Amino acid sequence: MEEGKIVFGNGALWAIALYLVSMIGVGYYARIKRKGNTMADFYLAGRSLGMAVLFLTLYATQYSGNTLFGYTGKSYLIGFEWTVSVLFMFSIIVGYMLFAPRLVLLARSEDFITPGDYITFRFKSRVLTVISTLLMIYALCNYTLAQLKAMGAAVEGITDGSIPSAYGIIALAIIMVIYETLGGMRSVAWTDVLQGVVLLVGFSIIFVLVPQLGGGFSEVVERIHQIDPDKLTVPTLAGTNKWLSYVVLLGCGAAIYPQAIQRLYASRSVEVLKRSLSWMAFMPLTTTLIAMVCGLTAIVILPEIKEVRSDQVLARLLALIMAGSDLGYWLVVAVFAAALAALMSTADSALLSISSMFTRDIYLPYFRPDSSESHLTWVGKVFSWIMVAVLVYVAIVTDKTLVRLLELKFEILIQVVPSFFFGLYWKRLRSRTAIMGLITGLIVALVLWWQGYNTVWGFHAGVIGLFVNCSICVVATLFSSTNFVKVGDTNRA
Repeated sequence: MEEGKIVFGNGALWAIALYLVSMIGVGYYARIKRKGNTMADFYLAGRSLGMAVLFLTLYATQYSGNTLFGYTGKSYLIGFEWTVSVLFMFSIIVGYMLFAPRLVLLARSEDFITPGDYITFRFKSRVLTVISTLLMIYALCNYTLAQLKAMGAAVEGITDGSIPSAYGIIALAIIMVIYETLGGMRSVAWTDVLQGVVLLVGFSIIFVLVPQLGGGFSEVVERIHQIDPDKLTVPTLAGTNKWLSYVVLLGCGAAIYPQAIQRLYASRSVEVLKRSLSWMAFMPLTTTLIAMVCGLTAIVILPEIKEVRSDQVLARLLALIMAGSDLGYWLVVAVFAAALAALMSTADSALLSISSMFTRDIYLPYFRPDSSESHLTWVGKVFSWIMVAVLVYVAIVTDKTLVRLLELKFEILIQVVPSFFFGLYWKRLRSRTAIMGLITGLIVALVLWWQGYNTVWGFHAGVIGLFVNCSICVVATLFSSTNFVKVGDTNRA
């Protein structure tokens, strides 16, 4: 085996294929368990997700393949300073806690299906709903595209090119859309349970095996001190603006991902939601730190790959484990299955949300206002297949993950934040003000980014846009009233 390459034999490939096909079986079982042909049942699993399922589906969605490969590579580049990644991921949980309980109370009383349902209910503005929905669909399409590209690259890599990337993208996308359209949210949530367990097992294996390559973590730290002591430096005040910007970008952006919001809607109760989020609060201390430990270990045992792209670091570590023994080989197979699970769980969640938002927020009010629930569910399934076909085509024909615009997904998405955070607690925020703030913030973010100012004084363009957005909402609203809605007063929002 070529150094640094992960190539599986036929036995491992068949094992992974069986695992993937089992997803379809889960989807079929979810279809049998459906209780009705309604949008609430299809897209929210009848609002029946218990604590364990909700926790695992949130976990599998939040921690994608980027956590495994991207975070490992980042810690390899900057060392202990990447401990701030724990704060990034924890900020997402804080974001949930700031608005999720109140939003779920409203969702259950008003039968929300999509994030757009809340915006329509709160602001009574179709314009704001459409703008927000299109921005969220854009972000999710880009996100799904990135996952498809990563799936294809992974398949091509482990088969040593015998299965081209395009074939891998097509095969995995078909499996994903089959189980997603069979059972809707039940399929996605239940497959996320399986994928979440695999992901947790994969992280655990990595945590045990990778540091041993460097003689144990204490030995790793000692050797880093000898060869590159700068990478033992913890985060300093000098980078406060940069890290604070990341906290805002991820904490706000990931918390209002449509697929995350719909999982909140699908919880059995607010109490179940709170318990699941309390479990999620511990995951950055494990999952994210494990990725960091891998990156630190690579500093010691792979010092020669500085010129290699950082997202290849974990693959190089796994290749070393794989070459060590038969046990190491099959453990790497399990880890790869975990990474693939992370990619698919992220992509299927995004796809389901795209389908629901198009059907509920665009098709229903503008094309078929008199549509039945069963018809809308059917339209959503058809749209999922069409959307997957389009994204698969783009993923195959383009050489770039998103023609540079993928980087903008959070920059754009967080401009919707004031509608949720302010809208839930400030009764005098009106649609016109929210629209003005959103559009202005979006323009500021895009202009800065397109002019090459990705960051200004350490702050991301999207965060600066969000500041302008929030400022407009606050200042304009204060001219009319300073009265806030009480947290428990769901009828005044």
